[in-house]
Amino acid sequence: MTDKSLKRKLVAILHADIKGYSRLMDDNEEATVSTLTAYREVMGVLIRQHRGRVVHGSGDSLLAEFISVVDAVQCAVEIQEELKTRNTELSEDRKVEFRVGINLGDVIEKDEDLHGDGVNIAARVENLAKGGGICITRPAYDQVKNKLSLGYEYLGEHAVKNIVEPVRVYRVLMEPEAAGKVIGEKKPEPKRGQKVALAVVIILLLVAGGVGIWNFWLRPPESSIKVVSTKKMAFALPDKPSIAVLPFVNLSGDPEQEYFSDGITEAIITALSMVPKLFVIARNSTFTYKGKPVKVQQVSEELGVQYVLEGGVRKAGDRIRITAQLIDALNGHHLWAERYDRNIDDIFAVQDEITKKIITAMQVKLTEGEQVRTAAKGTNNLEAYLKCLQANEYWNRLNEPTPK
Repeated sequence: MTDKSLKRKLVAILHADIKGYSRLMDDNEEATVSTLTAYREVMGVLIRQHRGRVVHGSGDSLLAEFISVVDAVQCAVEIQEELKTRNTELSEDRKVEFRVGINLGDVIEKDEDLHGDGVNIAARVENLAKGGGICITRPAYDQVKNKLSLGYEYLGEHAVKNIVEPVRVYRVLMEPEAAGKVIGEKKPEPKRGQKVALAVVIILLLVAGGVGIWNFWLRPPESSIKVVSTKKMAFALPDKPSIAVLPFVNLSGDPEQEYFSDGITEAIITALSMVPKLFVIARNSTFTYKGKPVKVQQVSEELGVQYVLEGGVRKAGDRIRITAQLIDALNGHHLWAERYDRNIDDIFAVQDEITKKIITAMQVKLTEGEQVRTAAKGTNNLEAYLKCLQANEYWNRLNEPTPK
């Protein structure tokens, strides 16, 4: 009999681990742990931005779940691209490369952890990937093959440990020139004796497809964010929309660029604070979470807010990439998420756009005067602006409270 106390669900599972982890640790434990910690933070941000949840991460491995296979594969591609960029700054023998495996399968959830063959298959498939690469199972491939600008290479059937039936595996081709291609896949013509069986399979697929449409499109999706109770909040909710802007993560791989990501965060906080219809948590409160792996519900409960904004910033030369997402912690919903790839000269326009998107998502209507006040005050001297951000960073460091 099935244990009704156990929760089953169909999810996309992402499993990742480091290629050559033992060698890296033997060579230099401290450097490996430092790099791994930074990379885990980047991966956590990207997973949340793609509506996923980090289930657990220990040693050199990481397990995450997504309600959408498309989100899982897109997230994996962005993770590999981001880590590839960061690895260019490391010597060849110190590069930390993750292998990623993705599967769509039925799992058991207990105490927020996942169990079952769905998870095991994702882990086995990940072992078939190269460092910096991604492998997916056939069920996952069927969900994404016509929906993403990627290519795929069929690696055949593989007998994997503790799994009865062979697993069909595809390698994800991330190069732009591979988009739309499927390499190595053969489609044999069915024999006469197989036609009846094929017709039955088609009928079953149509029925399963109907169930899938209900589960993934018509039925409200199950949120990966734990819903917060107002009874657990340290402070009563204000009588107007309330928001905490978490420090944007520096994705540049250069600690010296920390001032830039902090500056973006402070600019958004300042712009939102100019709206009388909003309750905005001050910088000093939200920056206590800087560099810490906190959950949205924790921030909401400790600060007494409904909405939480988080994101990341990468500055490379004259180009910037800013990602941001707004979460309704009371209802467990992602309200808005966006990625901006712009020239650094557009920094003020991006800040304005993020602010407006947040206000719109929170359903706050502004008067014409309020709209003017929230606009970023730009300057023709970009270098002076960046120097001001650096100076502000030094000032904040000097005024940080001394640890007791």
